[in-house]
Amino acid sequence: MVWLEDEHRLIFQNALHGSDIYLRTVRCITMKPTVVRKPPKIPARPVDGHKGAFGRVLIVAGNDTMIGAPALVGLSALRMGAGLVQIATPRQALLAVLGVVPELIGLALDARGGNKSLLDAAEKADVIVVGPGLGQSPKAAQRVKTLLQIERLMVIDADALNILAEGKRWPSNIKANAVLTPHPGEMQRLGKFLGVDRVPTDDTGRANLATLAASTFGQVVVLKGHRTVVADGRRVYFNRTGNSALSKAGTGDVLCGVIAALLAIGMERFEAACLATHLHGLAGEIAGKRLGLRSVLARDVTDALSTAIMRHEKS
Repeated sequence: MVWLEDEHRLIFQNALHGSDIYLRTVRCITMKPTVVRKPPKIPARPVDGHKGAFGRVLIVAGNDTMIGAPALVGLSALRMGAGLVQIATPRQALLAVLGVVPELIGLALDARGGNKSLLDAAEKADVIVVGPGLGQSPKAAQRVKTLLQIERLMVIDADALNILAEGKRWPSNIKANAVLTPHPGEMQRLGKFLGVDRVPTDDTGRANLATLAASTFGQVVVLKGHRTVVADGRRVYFNRTGNSALSKAGTGDVLCGVIAALLAIGMERFEAACLATHLHGLAGEIAGKRLGLRSVLARDVTDALSTAIMRHEKS
């Protein structure tokens, strides 16, 4: 994959096939991104800190048939060190989620679609996670669009990305400062905003696409997969931890919680995303050694986070 400059636009060309790929018109990218080689250190945790010092995370996720997603996001955020984590989900799902993770704070979403209590909770939060297991109902879409108008740090995942992909264009009025976490299928759906038909599988192509998306959307992008790529338009990071132990439903929810917790303690978005992907992958490796690559569940990755954190702190 090579960069070609044409009338101040950078266009990707497929070096293997010799043809322009995926792109019709692209946003101008003024320079090649800097490759970041190592994840950052975890910020020190003050011994006299209280729960308010370690951030408040609001998770808007789940529906009546998808209770696992909010539970996994919330549990992993707590395991990563967030001080307070609140789950906003339909009442029936909320009771089940709190039964699984009683350390969470609950907020039952208004069945009629009202958002006052949700907006009140969002104003109190340091970080908002929106999308995992949310569904794509009209109520869900309306909530996503409402939350994006709040000037908050945000992790946008799963159904929230799919809801955005349904639009005719990428919203120009987003106030959230976000980390987007698409897997290749979600990235392909978002690709229509970039003139992209498909997602490359090689490292260079994926890094170029993530950089283009980050520059176009004005957000940090975590393009998940083998050697997950993190990009902010100026920098790019290839994660080198992880294995097929992570190839199970729910592990992406765990990653969302880790990113959110790191944002909640004040890490810059790109650095938080790099560190989160590293720790998430390392936890997957640890769980895989304990249980075998085939048998790891998402909750096992969450349980392995503490060991991953301690190992990274000592490195």
